[in-house]
Amino acid sequence: MAAVLALAPTAFAAVARGQVPGAPGVPENKPQVLSGWTQPGAASQSAWTAAREDRGEWEPYGFDWSTDYCTTSPDNPFGFPFRMACARHDFGYRNYKAAGEFRAAKPRLDDMFHSDLKRVCARYTGPRKVSCESTAWTYYRAVKAFK
Repeated sequence: MAAVLALAPTAFAAVARGQVPGAPGVPENKPQVLSGWTQPGAASQSAWTAAREDRGEWEPYGFDWSTDYCTTSPDNPFGFPFRMACARHDFGYRNYKAAGEFRAAKPRLDDMFHSDLKRVCARYTGPRKVSCESTAWTYYRAVKAFK
């Protein structure tokens, strides 16, 4: 009985990460896939976008794709399309919370969010770009402070 109780925390942590030992159909590389889709770089963003558009392939992983986009802030402030950056940020937050590893991942997820927003702003020039970057900085500081 003591041996079973000693193993319980380890088994619970594995379940929280979506890695049920011996469970059929649950890919063991879920943490690596999640990490790969939540990096600040453009390649990570592209890989996540492709996966989001074809979620069926990723069903066995049990990812939470739900989003409220930019929560109570505008999804497209001043016409800047921040909606998908917010969706990817939500994806990271929801899935790392479910895995019980949110605290460790939060700084990277917030940096990823800022990088995604800056890629949106890179489409603009002149005063419009400055305005976009200022808005992106405000969104980034908000998630760093409040979530």
